[in-house]
Amino acid sequence: MDDTLKCIGCGAPLQSEDKSAPGYVPEHNLFREDVICQRCFRLKNYNEIQDVGMDSEDFLNLLNELSDRKGIIVNVVDIFDFEGTFINALKRIVGNKKIILAANKLDLLPKQINKRRVKDWLKKTARKYGLDADDVILISAQKGWGIDDLLTSIEQNRNKQDVYIVGTTNVGKSTLINKLIEQSVGEKDVVTTSRFPGTTLDLIDIPLDEKTFMYDTPGIIQSHQMTHYVSEKELKTIVPKNEIKQRVFQLNEGQTLFFGGLSRIDYVSGGKRPLVCYFSNDLNIHRTKTEKANDLWRNQIGNVLTPPNNPDHFDMSDTKAVRLETGKEKKDIMISGLGFITIEAGAKVIVRVPKNVDVILRNSIM
Repeated sequence: MDDTLKCIGCGAPLQSEDKSAPGYVPEHNLFREDVICQRCFRLKNYNEIQDVGMDSEDFLNLLNELSDRKGIIVNVVDIFDFEGTFINALKRIVGNKKIILAANKLDLLPKQINKRRVKDWLKKTARKYGLDADDVILISAQKGWGIDDLLTSIEQNRNKQDVYIVGTTNVGKSTLINKLIEQSVGEKDVVTTSRFPGTTLDLIDIPLDEKTFMYDTPGIIQSHQMTHYVSEKELKTIVPKNEIKQRVFQLNEGQTLFFGGLSRIDYVSGGKRPLVCYFSNDLNIHRTKTEKANDLWRNQIGNVLTPPNNPDHFDMSDTKAVRLETGKEKKDIMISGLGFITIEAGAKVIVRVPKNVDVILRNSIM
């Protein structure tokens, strides 16, 4: 291990020269024990985030370094936004390592959901994307569910090797690591946790035994997630915090649902039917006639249709229309980083979102 002093919150090397760079600490605090940088201090005590420039390119380079090291990977994904938080290149980047899929935020899904079915669904979907997970564990880092199962799986799979925890921003990786430390070391809130993108800056090492460590890697920012296009305040509205209450809208052909002002679904054909919506309980869903939808979007964004709270932050000309058909079985239409709509077979719809945001048609998780 090198002797650089590092922040125990985010892992950034400590420095007292540049206030705007990662790891800044006023000089008189630099050599105290267990120092956290100013950014983590603010985050922990005031829930404020300071932006530190790190994009997926830097993160992928860091992950690339892992391919030469021995160890296993715990890939944390968000059950509620699996496709949005799945790292496509993971298998290629980390080489031949065992991978445990830790599917977080189980507490957001309705209680009556069939957990075994969700597990099978995750395994199948991951395989479809080229990742054959060695194990899938359902967890809620927030509630502490499934943490023991995960620790057991890590022990069974790691073969006395290091463990690397990998995931995109906002999947609850830091919260999970805090829970793992708490279970194994008994200390609380060691790693800075936050709901804002890009907060873990470097590998953080947690000893598993004399020779091996658990490492937390930086969260990758996925630009195809809606979370990328909103302010801090709006993020709190669109990222669910509690169990999601399904909202059912009976739609006729030629009607539209708006999800805030960030996206909309136009129901084209398939007879009168319910659209079941799974989004943050704080996100406003607004129904209108499709013929009025364009005008409403233009005139009411930031007003009736929020977030965005400021219409200038949303470029109407930079949206795309995705045409989808549900075919012969029930499907979910997933808007990456926002939520999903469950629709029975035989419907045609058009989903409109910012150009870079992914829209995915998948077999229903419900």
